[in-house]
Amino acid sequence: MTDDTLMTPREPQLIALNVNGEQHEVITEARRTLVDVLRHELRLTGTHVGCEHGICGACTVLVDERPVRACLMFAAQAEGARIRTVESLADGNRLSDLQRAFSEHHALQCGFCTPGFLMLAEGFLAERPEATKEEIREVVAANMCRCTGYQTIVEAIDACATARRRACARACPSKED
Repeated sequence: MTDDTLMTPREPQLIALNVNGEQHEVITEARRTLVDVLRHELRLTGTHVGCEHGICGACTVLVDERPVRACLMFAAQAEGARIRTVESLADGNRLSDLQRAFSEHHALQCGFCTPGFLMLAEGFLAERPEATKEEIREVVAANMCRCTGYQTIVEAIDACATARRRACARACPSKED
């Protein structure tokens, strides 16, 4: 391999992405990040770009239902996975239960970090519906918020988790029956 080979950029490639339940084909360079493709190619601007180093969490999306920093993942790496962005939470103009909880508990101010917190919480609650406030507090510490502090965010996620558990208890038959 020559030095020229190492310096030659790869040709753009066609990748197929499943984003928010819809299939998309995108031509992109191999080293283009998922957040850039989501925002610039698919026009899903709810996923924010903050630090571009994976520290702030503003770009958090769900990849196969697990929270991922989209600024640290190449778009090509997401091929074949199910990607969910903050746009997937609402049903038209009807906010999701988690979005409503954020609003009701004043868990947002400027709103820049909010999509990342929502997606982090959505993925976490899917894995840990019985999470305690302490566990929620530990998880949200992974993302940065400069306006609200974290207490109202923790309260909103806890309220949503509690409501989901109650709804499940009402809808799910008892194990003792």
